[in-house]
Amino acid sequence: MASMKKIELDIVALSHSVTQSHNYAVVLGEQQGTRRLPIVIGGFEAQAIAVAMERMAPNRPLTHDLFKNAFETFNIDLKEVIINNLLDGIFYARLVCEKNGEIYEIDSRTSDALAMAVRFNCPIFTYEFILDAAGVVLEEPEGTGSAARKSVSRTAAKQRPAKGAALTSYSVEELNKLLDDVLNKEDYEQAAKIRDELTRRQAGG
Repeated sequence: MASMKKIELDIVALSHSVTQSHNYAVVLGEQQGTRRLPIVIGGFEAQAIAVAMERMAPNRPLTHDLFKNAFETFNIDLKEVIINNLLDGIFYARLVCEKNGEIYEIDSRTSDALAMAVRFNCPIFTYEFILDAAGVVLEEPEGTGSAARKSVSRTAAKQRPAKGAALTSYSVEELNKLLDDVLNKEDYEQAAKIRDELTRRQAGG
């Protein structure tokens, strides 16, 4: 496995899953290509990713913030995250850590690994066989780089279930105010929904 070529991914969208109503989908896109890798995750992990990506400041540290603080306290650096296997539709990941020049690998749920990656701002990798098995090619294959990432966000936003449609009636200013309100209440699930709607507007979808 170690000799296999790693493919670097970016988180390009975070949206409601169309298949499972109580879950979210985090969409990863390859940096040097047009394939994306949608992974269904739970609401708590979606909140944890959204909070870190948007640099929201929770009143109290979330579990992944606590984990990051513990790593830093003991001088452990998270070097990279690798989505290293896919079995029966379940993604597996590893945290590649460094302490005192030694490398350690820790097994992790993929959603937790992504929540840690955004906190440490470290790269996310996977392997070709996983993209072959679970990757989806963009509808606009000629786009690469940021253009491709924007189209992924737009596509993912379109897939939100109708129950989130109420947010579409708000103006951008109202959405930003609502976002502040729900953050004060520590309602990160609603914050993720509002952020998704704001992202959709910015993408022109």
